Amino acid sequence: MTQPPFAALSTALAGLGTALGLLTVQLDADGYGQYVESVATASVVMWTTACLTLVSWVRYRQTNSD
Repeated sequence: MTQPPFAALSTALAGLGTALGLLTVQLDADGYGQYVESVATASVVMWTTACLTLVSWVRYRQTNSD
């Protein structure tokens, strides 16, 4: 049985969260304040999902370690 790609998924989500965070800073600097809150929220959601994916990975390894 192959292991699900938890690491790749978590890395991709963290990368997307980082990119959205940098976009938030750039939008704020350029004066697009009306978009900052929604992009920042999306960034936090991506980072939270990446962390929860890592938790799922640890739990998967604990239950399937023989």
